[in-house]
Amino acid sequence: MNISTDFGPDSGGRVKGLTIVKPLIYGNVARSFGKKREEDGHTHQWTVYVKPYQNEDMSTYVKKIHFKLHESYANPNRVVTKPPFEVTETGWGEFEIVIKIHFHDPTERPVTMYHILKLFQSPILDGEVTTTQIEGKKGLVSEQYEEIVFQEPTQLMQQLLTNVQPVTTGAWKHDTDFEEKKVQSLENIIETKAKIKSEITLLKDKLKLARETIAKFKTEMAKVQGQQPAA
Repeated sequence: MNISTDFGPDSGGRVKGLTIVKPLIYGNVARSFGKKREEDGHTHQWTVYVKPYQNEDMSTYVKKIHFKLHESYANPNRVVTKPPFEVTETGWGEFEIVIKIHFHDPTERPVTMYHILKLFQSPILDGEVTTTQIEGKKGLVSEQYEEIVFQEPTQLMQQLLTNVQPVTTGAWKHDTDFEEKKVQSLENIIETKAKIKSEITLLKDKLKLARETIAKFKTEMAKVQGQQPAA
């Protein structure tokens, strides 16, 4: 699902007909302590984050990211102004985190996303293509791929979005292989379409048989009624 930015009043400097897409990853990693911590009962350390999908420095166009945690935390509103855009905490329960991305260009309104903090492994439903839960050396990883679509950005925002620098000169990898998930998703869609088509054909055959049976019964009933003597 693409997230389209909700632009404010036209500043007069927008680049007509231009669309720029910025893919990103957001989610969390969590590692269990193995037991409840005596002082507060916390069971996990976790980190919620927003990362660029490609090897680029998001701070070129992102001014800050606001992470709103559960109200039970002493300071639930965490604002990060430079990479890495992440917040690390400890806790014992799962809850929804509101993530709001603010841009350097004030005419671009913030983009809001929602992430359910995952601490415990849970079954992934068939057909799930956006969230990955992985147990490994890093602990549990639950993350999603998303795209922010900038339609007709201002000239300033165009410059910020296109003049980005790489984060690292080394390999740029994610915990989740989203390209593989994309292939799996397409395969699932094709397979589902084939199943639906087969079911539709089967239902049409059943409907045809039912109509033929009803017509046959009507014919037989007409014959019987025609053979009955008049009262």
